[in-house]
Amino acid sequence: MQLRILAVYTVLIACLVAALAVPFSLAYSSHRTGQLLLERRADATRFAELADQAMREGDTSGLVQEVSRYHELYGTEVEIRDRDGKRVAGGGAWSADPAERALSGRTTASLPLVTPFGPASAVVAEPVGRDTQVFGVVVMKVPTAAARRDVALVWAAVAAGSVVAVLCALIAARRLARWILRPVTELDLTTRAIAEGRMDARVRAGGRGPAELRLLERRFNAMADAVSAALERQRAFVADASHELRTPLTVLSLRLENLEPHLTPDGTEEFAEALAEVDRLGRLMEDLLELARVEAGTAAPEPIARTALRARLAIWHDVYAARKLTLAVEFEDIGPSAAPLPAAAARIADIALDNAAKFVPPGGTVTVRLEAGVLRIADDGPGLEAEQFEAALGRFWRSPGHGNVPGSGLGLAIASELARAAGCELSLRPAAPHGLVVELRLPEA
Repeated sequence: MQLRILAVYTVLIACLVAALAVPFSLAYSSHRTGQLLLERRADATRFAELADQAMREGDTSGLVQEVSRYHELYGTEVEIRDRDGKRVAGGGAWSADPAERALSGRTTASLPLVTPFGPASAVVAEPVGRDTQVFGVVVMKVPTAAARRDVALVWAAVAAGSVVAVLCALIAARRLARWILRPVTELDLTTRAIAEGRMDARVRAGGRGPAELRLLERRFNAMADAVSAALERQRAFVADASHELRTPLTVLSLRLENLEPHLTPDGTEEFAEALAEVDRLGRLMEDLLELARVEAGTAAPEPIARTALRARLAIWHDVYAARKLTLAVEFEDIGPSAAPLPAAAARIADIALDNAAKFVPPGGTVTVRLEAGVLRIADDGPGLEAEQFEAALGRFWRSPGHGNVPGSGLGLAIASELARAAGCELSLRPAAPHGLVVELRLPEA
């Protein structure tokens, strides 16, 4: 938008400057042309008087000398002829059209407009004689070099002034555009910050810009406060509800277990399914509580050393061995000088390993690799379709083909929120030849 405002404003200013500069330049050219005509027509009139006197007396020697001295002094060709076309003095300046008008008793009233590009010369003709008696004509071929130089200097000054005016207008337009769009820029930065998860970001109050846009900033801040408060109430409700439900679920589980001695053989299966559902509700409450804590933006735990992460992953070896799976851990650098990892990396690795343990069939392999600032958990299980990668990071999403696998559908959603809070980037990719890769790109040091 700033470029468009600058372009429109500059074009308008350029048109305005051109509308002033072009007429002024042409007016000066016309003025200088008229000045040249007046100067040379006065000389032509003087030669006409001298020629009239010489022709009447029959002695043109003085006239010839006068014409010669004038040519040497000014470099202007002067030619005088009588009414029959016979040359009386001078030469090299004859032009038929102006001479014929002068022989009819009319003087030269105008010259071609003098510009820096031409003409190189102009013709001035003056009749010789008095009243209606015309005895001859004076023709002067006037060089226009001096006039063209003057016009060129004025045109150059006008052009330079126009360029300076346009540049000044461009600078003013840029300042004006920045002043107008400053609130828009601040709104853009604030919305970007909110989109990145910084819900406390607000537009700076009291900024510069048009009153209408400053009002928009205040209303945007009010809207952001309302949305942030609504999200906070929602998170608080989820956390409170999950916390309050834990006790009834625990009591319900205990009472169901106390009923076990009183069951008949026909109710054993239903009893086991009821306990499984209670356990599922308990896991769902725990996941909701963790998701609420992550979204609430509580203080991030201390970074974890790479050796500590590897030791934590070693716990999964027994779990995978019990399910006849192979777990391979490959770290490029675990020395004491290696940079620590965000604490979220350990929790995300646990979530990815837990999912892999559920979906990878016996005999499969899961590889955890840390290299070049990227933590990858790759398995050779069934994987997901390409269009399911983005949806899998959402809440309560379950693969259509694995609806019967235990879980709340919140694991990857929690991992995604943990990654965002830690400044990391979490993504899902296909493994070759089949399987799924959970890739966590760590923030740059």
